[in-house]
Amino acid sequence: MRAAIVEAPGKISVATVPDPAPGPRDVVVSVASCGLCGTDLHILQGEFAPTLPIVPGHEFAGEIVAVGADVTDLAVGDKVAVDPSLHCHECRYCRAGRGNLCDNWAAIGVTVPGGAAEFAVAPAANCVRLPEHIDVRDAALIEPLSCAVRGYDVLRGNLGAQVLIYGSGTMGLMMLELAKRTGAASVDVLDVNAQRLATATVLGCDGAAARADELDRPRGWDVVIDATGNAGAIQDGLGRVAKGGTFLQFGVADYATTAVIEPYRIYNQEITVTGSMAVLHSYERAAALFASGVLNPAVFISDRLPLEQYPQAIERFQAGIGRKIVVEP
Repeated sequence: MRAAIVEAPGKISVATVPDPAPGPRDVVVSVASCGLCGTDLHILQGEFAPTLPIVPGHEFAGEIVAVGADVTDLAVGDKVAVDPSLHCHECRYCRAGRGNLCDNWAAIGVTVPGGAAEFAVAPAANCVRLPEHIDVRDAALIEPLSCAVRGYDVLRGNLGAQVLIYGSGTMGLMMLELAKRTGAASVDVLDVNAQRLATATVLGCDGAAARADELDRPRGWDVVIDATGNAGAIQDGLGRVAKGGTFLQFGVADYATTAVIEPYRIYNQEITVTGSMAVLHSYERAAALFASGVLNPAVFISDRLPLEQYPQAIERFQAGIGRKIVVEP
């Protein structure tokens, strides 16, 4: 089969590799689409993945073409979306129900071969069967949506909150869509990319600007979400949280990124600073939300490229062109 391969930091290619075979409790998925994500850029930089080479791609969906001997709940021909999370189920955090913090954390497309290929292996337990009305080519959006759902689990809801989101890429836009559905009184979005920011306006944000100073919120925002991982955005966002408010670090920053906090202000104004790591008990809920039409794939997916153009797709993503870019084997 053909697959994208991150061979070494900064080096990616598309090559022929052996076809995968399922283990007893695995399935083989014929990949219909695989989304690109900021995590893929980190892997390309040599971060996250413990060893290279690796076949990337943790946002994917497709049709089952083979099942392991012990698989009973799925069958060849089923359309599925795949939760990439691989938890050990043995460490302290897994036993406490916090598998996304697993001491032995692993993920399809990060630590084991992923969906940027014609075929991918996944545990049957990680597959969510899709209803007939879903175009499986759109279902790569379910994984990032599940991360956004986890983000709102961390925020625990705040009816009537004024929300500020840094970044109008795929994740920022998903956080916008969920904010509107979780009782936000207003949702403002910031981005220096005018094309992406225009999409936030189309999706109904209350304010859209390149800088927070352009918006009339002198007392700050109840909820501030960074969906960029950018040091400047993070630092600015920390200073925009209103008294009693919450800052959510949702975007994936480089390992070396730092920001300065003001301990007295956090104490005196009872500000919460928290994070949201990947997927946790949120994938099936995201699949249900997706099936209900919470997202419009035509708005979110801007580019569909063949698998052979994976290196070019990565270049477009790095350059900030478009919104969600998917490759289709």
